[in-house]
Amino acid sequence: MAEGVDFSGYKRIKASRKGRVLTLALSNPALMNAVDGEMHRELSRIFLDAADDPLSDVIVLTGEGNAFSAGGDLNWMKRGFENGEKGPDAAEAKRIVFSLLDLEKPIIAKVRGPAVGLGATLALMCDVIFAGSSARFADPHVRAGIVAGDGGAIIWPQLVGYARAKEYLMTGDPVPAAEAERIGLVNHVVSDDELDQRVEAFAERLAGGAIQAIKYSKVSVNIGLKQLAHSILDTSIGYEMLTFTTEDHKEAVHAFLEKRKPVFTGR
Repeated sequence: MAEGVDFSGYKRIKASRKGRVLTLALSNPALMNAVDGEMHRELSRIFLDAADDPLSDVIVLTGEGNAFSAGGDLNWMKRGFENGEKGPDAAEAKRIVFSLLDLEKPIIAKVRGPAVGLGATLALMCDVIFAGSSARFADPHVRAGIVAGDGGAIIWPQLVGYARAKEYLMTGDPVPAAEAERIGLVNHVVSDDELDQRVEAFAERLAGGAIQAIKYSKVSVNIGLKQLAHSILDTSIGYEMLTFTTEDHKEAVHAFLEKRKPVFTGR
């Protein structure tokens, strides 16, 4: 019998199996599963390992505790421009998006609480998205003085149309669960108490189905999305990397950590 992939080396992502379903939980609970340097690196590898795991046919992506992910860790970003610590890496960012879109196994997002920034991108690029009533989705890169470069510019327009997507990406405003369902950002909204049961039932339904037919139907649908990602991601990440060097980004990070309103100057 084939051995499953050993996920024990991951520190910021916890893996567990039930039958043919593999659950991956983002794990940085002290910061609502915010993405720090370690999680960013692990995200660039996790979907490749999940693809190679012979013991699973369906993936569930979620967050530990009562949050999916609060987005990028601003303390990590602050250390980058103050102390020279390596910040978000463009090559890693591309691997995260493309390894997620290349994953042939169906992947279900299970979202409680905030799914913000890269967290929102991860959830929204899954194949089917279940949200608890506490969920809210936002891509507030602009509030941190940076471009929504790590996938938001790709996936939001495909789900809610260009006009709505540009409004949310240019303001960073959050979308509550019920509104997210109404505008087509997510598939299903259920009570937080029902969320685990509903996702488990759906994952088991897929795992018990004609998995090759299911898998390659997903792959076929994703062809257009992958083509779009290839046409956009280099540019959007390039602009994001550029805005990491701006004074507005530094001001946004300081203001957030100091719990005050930022004063942007356009520099």
